[in-house]
Amino acid sequence: MSSQEVRASAQETLPIEQANPAGDQPVVGGESLVEKSKKGAKKEAKRLEKLAKAATKTSIAQSQAPKKEKAEKKEKKADTSAQEWVNSTPKGQKKDVSGDFPAGYDPLHVEAAHYDWWQSQGYMKPHFNADGKPLKKGTFCITLPPPNVTGNLHMGHALTIALEDALIRWKRMQGYTVLFLPGYDHAGIATQAVVEQRLLKTEGHSRHYYGREKFLEKVWEWKDQYQANITNQMIRLGGSFDWDRTAFTMNDSLSKAVREGFVQMFERGLLYRANRLVNWCVYLNTSLSNLEVDQLHLTGRTLLNVKGYDPKERFEFGVITSFAYPIENSDERIVVATTRPETMLGDTAIAIHPDDPRYKHLHGKYAIHPFMNRRIPIVTDAITVDMEFGTGAVKITPAHDPNDFECGIRNNLEFISLMNDDGTYNNNAGEFKGMKRFHVRNEIIKALKEKGLYVEQKDNDMQIPICSRSGDVVEQITKPQWWINCKPLAEEALQRTRAGELNIKPKTSAGDWVRWMENMQDWCISRQLWWGHRCPAWLLKFEGESPDTSDGDNWIVARTIEEAKEKAENKANGRKYTLEQDEDVLDTWFSSGLWPFSTMGWPDKTPDMEIFYPNTILETGWDILPFWVARMVFFGNSLTNTMPFKEVYCHPIVRDAYGRKMSKSLGNVLDPLDFITGQNLAKLHNDLRMGNLPEKEISKAEEGQKKLFPKGIPQCGTDALRFTLCNYTSGGRDINMDVGRVEGYRKFCNKLWNATKFCLFRMDAVDLQGARQNTTFVPNASHLPTGKESIVEQWLFHKLNAASAGITDALENRDFGEATTLAYQYFLNDLCDVFIEATKPLFEANSDPAAKLSAQNTLYTCLEAGLKLLHPFMPYVTEELWQRLPRREGDKTETIMLSSFPEKISEQDFPKAAADFDLVVECIKSARSVIGLYNLPTNGKTLEDQITIIIQSRNNEQMELLKGVETVIVGLTKGCGKVEWIQEDSQVPRGCGTEVVTTDISIHIPVQGKVDAAVEIDKLEKKSIVIEGQKAKLLKVVQQPNYEKTIKEDVRAQNAEKMNKIEVEIEALRQAIERFKGLL
Repeated sequence: MSSQEVRASAQETLPIEQANPAGDQPVVGGESLVEKSKKGAKKEAKRLEKLAKAATKTSIAQSQAPKKEKAEKKEKKADTSAQEWVNSTPKGQKKDVSGDFPAGYDPLHVEAAHYDWWQSQGYMKPHFNADGKPLKKGTFCITLPPPNVTGNLHMGHALTIALEDALIRWKRMQGYTVLFLPGYDHAGIATQAVVEQRLLKTEGHSRHYYGREKFLEKVWEWKDQYQANITNQMIRLGGSFDWDRTAFTMNDSLSKAVREGFVQMFERGLLYRANRLVNWCVYLNTSLSNLEVDQLHLTGRTLLNVKGYDPKERFEFGVITSFAYPIENSDERIVVATTRPETMLGDTAIAIHPDDPRYKHLHGKYAIHPFMNRRIPIVTDAITVDMEFGTGAVKITPAHDPNDFECGIRNNLEFISLMNDDGTYNNNAGEFKGMKRFHVRNEIIKALKEKGLYVEQKDNDMQIPICSRSGDVVEQITKPQWWINCKPLAEEALQRTRAGELNIKPKTSAGDWVRWMENMQDWCISRQLWWGHRCPAWLLKFEGESPDTSDGDNWIVARTIEEAKEKAENKANGRKYTLEQDEDVLDTWFSSGLWPFSTMGWPDKTPDMEIFYPNTILETGWDILPFWVARMVFFGNSLTNTMPFKEVYCHPIVRDAYGRKMSKSLGNVLDPLDFITGQNLAKLHNDLRMGNLPEKEISKAEEGQKKLFPKGIPQCGTDALRFTLCNYTSGGRDINMDVGRVEGYRKFCNKLWNATKFCLFRMDAVDLQGARQNTTFVPNASHLPTGKESIVEQWLFHKLNAASAGITDALENRDFGEATTLAYQYFLNDLCDVFIEATKPLFEANSDPAAKLSAQNTLYTCLEAGLKLLHPFMPYVTEELWQRLPRREGDKTETIMLSSFPEKISEQDFPKAAADFDLVVECIKSARSVIGLYNLPTNGKTLEDQITIIIQSRNNEQMELLKGVETVIVGLTKGCGKVEWIQEDSQVPRGCGTEVVTTDISIHIPVQGKVDAAVEIDKLEKKSIVIEGQKAKLLKVVQQPNYEKTIKEDVRAQNAEKMNKIEVEIEALRQAIERFKGLL
């Protein structure tokens, strides 16, 4: 692909690139005039998406390719730094926009002051009637998924805020009592890990050096710092939160909810204590949730470093080791295989399939453990064993493998735990006691070889569980922990979902939900951490006794120590005792699982609980459906007897331009503020070094940044970033984030800016340079049409109706991509490219004053409505521009965010005028197509040099319609000087380029003397072949047996219309060929 093709495809990829260059007067170009059908628009969107991916890959490749020295000197560096500018508006006061209209759009200037003013005026808080009840439309509530205080927000958070705030602003404008509640998650293991890493890097000490109390002080300091950073990011992203309701999972009210939830779940038998298998991170010394375990895929033998070992040591993974167990009282052996040979020290059985004929004689027999000198039963288990896999014999280690654990329970096997919390082997390991786990692996293989029991090793395609917080290899060990019994909770969740109490979108995620609920396992909620909610459970120890801690019998679960003592007294019956609170903390998901109602004041009966619970919608990533979403549903149903929200919308996962997962080590983790304010490459590199990445990872990440952002990231502003993220979201599972696309929508913001300035010029409010004028124009008191509007005004009102209805429908269906596309097309194509250009003659000095005033009012109404349609996605630029517009008499609305969202209204419906003017637009499109096809010059100065359009119409009514807007056709067709009118084929001059518009209308443009006739005949003949092919294809459809009976009448009518147009086009091409032949 050539560089020109790349540029062309990139421009075609981003519809925004059709936006006018900075300037006062809009220009018209391309096919933007034609409103595509919804089906056609979606098909076009898919095509553009494919082109976008291709263009992105090519542009990235070119950015990495070596450039010639000369070219490098000419290359202009991207402006990635914000301009020096000081906001002079006092904090919380309204921004003064009464002065001149600035020359160009600058996001730094535009975004200043508005947010503080919104907040100071209480615009972002819920609004109620005078009696304190919600507004007539009802309530709409979203509690922001709380970001972790581990660090700054990334693009996934920006996507969440962009989508949720779009819904919030839209519903607020629709007249709902709206609550957007912000908050933060303490993120137990993640925050503790990152703080400890920072202390190791900066001070050289682990948390144990400081002790629990001092270390927690440092975590709180971290939390305060990063909560402040996150708050700033949330504000810069324009989220219209009610900050007075800000929540944090470890504040007093939410901590109270955690204790209450724990006690209630325990008392109902849904929370219990048991000694079961858990994911264990040796490095962090804590159990993990499944979400905190990543899977490293290996295709074969791989040597890896492991946390906690000498960096020079590497251990073998990705192999499966076979060895033999000797059968008791026999020379026979039975061969088993394992990827973790070190666990064989805890084997307590060998399982075979009951129907396997090879081992029928071993039923009820025993093998002998070669190192522990114990008998190992050979058990039959059809669930565990697949006869066709391997040797058909499976070693069973119930204390260190989840499948073996279940097998152990079914067969009443002994559970032998081998490992201490620090990863060393305990007394149960015999001669291997005290050795570290992967050293044991190597020694076991050696010992098996010495005993002649080693068989072989093979490459093995496998997954290695890795702790997402530390990078350590995760172990499965048994520990006494607190658990939630999830099966009955999942069954209830599924039942309620099927009953329609919860709606999950998109459908793919709804299917995932059902699958996960049907396979839900019990949830370990204990964590061996310091940062988090201490389990509200106390061990009851009677004097002289050592209580069993593995189950709940000796534990007192209570909301407070006072309640615990009261319960202990009742149980003690006068015996002396002590109470020791569990040192463990709760899994982060426990407190965040209460989020939808703990933030409303639960367990107290608060007004917020009554008004805003259940929440309206949860918007989150599809990847945490079985984790966070499930927890919230479980707790909501169990503790409040209702679903915590009515709808779950699952957004895509943000990836980089290559489609890779965001990772600090790849250098592709993006701070939203980098897009908003701009960032040069050196600063991106510096930010990496301020984090916790090891030096070798930093170098790799810097290389990744050079590839992705060779010129840094240009300043794009909040509005462009939000619009891009919303536009990307169309039901897919991934977003490949490309900086070029954000930059493209920044140009659209510039278009909004210049178009609004030009509209104000048309309203006599500013001159062409933006200087304020003393205008006499005041918009009509009513926004409704008067009925005296011209055809193009009626057409625009109709387009506004269609856009308003379409965007509302799209947002109701959570199709953010469609909503943004419709808003974009209305403003750019309908308002700017067509209406503003088409009404130019009305603003000339000798024009009809009444017609001019009507056009001004239509322009005002449709411009203001366009800004309102865009406001949910682009809050800052729309507020800034809306504040610069004049007001209708009696309109006291103070901010666009409290104005009414445009709706479809019957008075703005002009179907005939819309259809008629659509025909005009189609004619203009066809004329442009011919001009482009023949590459005709469009810069003629005299009428003779300018293009003549010949419109042929066999329909007198349509002919008169087109004649009535002749000036529009000339004005919207670049290079056109005049229009001529004919009816008959015989009137078409020789040497014309032709385009069929409808069966009755064709466009002809004389090209004689400007083109090579032979070449044009060849083009036309090739086109004829294509059209004939379309005819043949359609004939196959209409000539099939029983066509009249099997095909619906409306489809047959459409096919007949298609065939008629094809026939007309074939005849027009035939005549054009004949005319060109006459020139030879």
